[in-house]
Amino acid sequence: MTSSSTPLPPRLKTVVVLVGQLALLGLLVGLVCWPLNLVDHWQDLLLRRLPIYQGGRWSLGQAVLACSPLLVMPLLLKLQAVRWQNSAGSGIPQTITSLEDPPQAHTLMAHRPVLQRLLTWSIASLSLFPLGREGPVVQVGAAVAYQLRRRWPRLLERLSAHDMMAMAAGAGLAGGFNTPLMGVVFVAEELTGHFAPQLIWPGLVVCVMAAEVSNLGGQPQFGLGMVQANLLESSQVVWGTLLGVICGLAGGLFAWSLLQTTRWLTPRVRQHPWRWGLVLGGLLAGLAMLSGGASGGDGEALMSWLLSHPEQHRGSLITLAARLLGPCLALGAGIPGGLIDPAFAIGAVLGDAVGQLSNQSVFGVTFGMAAALAGATQLPAMSLVFALRMAGDQQLLPGVAMAAVIGSYVGRLWLHKPIYHALTDLLHDELMHKRE
Repeated sequence: MTSSSTPLPPRLKTVVVLVGQLALLGLLVGLVCWPLNLVDHWQDLLLRRLPIYQGGRWSLGQAVLACSPLLVMPLLLKLQAVRWQNSAGSGIPQTITSLEDPPQAHTLMAHRPVLQRLLTWSIASLSLFPLGREGPVVQVGAAVAYQLRRRWPRLLERLSAHDMMAMAAGAGLAGGFNTPLMGVVFVAEELTGHFAPQLIWPGLVVCVMAAEVSNLGGQPQFGLGMVQANLLESSQVVWGTLLGVICGLAGGLFAWSLLQTTRWLTPRVRQHPWRWGLVLGGLLAGLAMLSGGASGGDGEALMSWLLSHPEQHRGSLITLAARLLGPCLALGAGIPGGLIDPAFAIGAVLGDAVGQLSNQSVFGVTFGMAAALAGATQLPAMSLVFALRMAGDQQLLPGVAMAAVIGSYVGRLWLHKPIYHALTDLLHDELMHKRE
């Protein structure tokens, strides 16, 4: 007597196949992001060797490490000017352009410029450039989807190429930061402009799988640990409102400065990469030396230190200026990277300074991070989700939400258009110039 298995109903089989393909896409995106998370971890280990974290004066080895941009910046800018022209820029404007103008994806999502951007970012990060990583991880996620659809056109055929790339881009964010909800919110709030059900639930599957790979690779669920503090909801609203205004303005100033610096530096850097590389590398090295190393890296090490050492005085004015200027110089020159962590760090430093006035440093850091990120990106929902993921305490939801919403509104006083789309406009002008 033989046994036979009961076939799945056609609709159930369709769902199983769809979920399986979505999970596979998320798995692949997570695997591609995994090396970038390792680079970020190695950067954190290097940063923690610097005086602000170790105490004491500069040693020769520490000074050499902090001054590495002086050598690396000219080399990277020369390489971009001569051979790797398509590797310049964050990666998010390239993704948005590919979604809005699909023929451009053939060039922007090709293997070579994507790999060149990842390698450039890795070198810059290990040289302690003040860069985030959402640009490279978003683009690499979109590139994975683009290449898969080209190779297997029937893969996830129920989704358009646009939606598949957008979800994979969000999965890159989820894989880079181990935060699946943030990836979905970024897709809806920034890449597509609407919270469509046909994107939310498949996006969650893709982003959860990418984040799971990130988690297995050692990326913590709460990047800055758990904030051990309680504050009445009414007090949270007060603090969130105050810091939403102050840090939101700082975040908006950062975004405006980045846009102006990018517009001004781009043509000059391409004409004279060696000269400007030495100037910009020297400025980054000088900021690192003045701030004791606080200006280096993406800012996560600094934010973690601020939260774990609330009793120490930090010379916030120097650190704030360094955290504001450093990312503008690096990103404005075309070095690939992201502005999420740098904006977070600006809010953390400024929020810490405000919080110290009434011994509420921890809350100042936490609410300030959300406000500055929202002010810089004009993405309050994403900023809220990311701030809670970084700080790890949902009891602070009222204050974080208030800070993010107000920060997003006041950030518009500096820029009417969100920074990612403003940078996309610059990329569009550049592509039009190349066509001519």
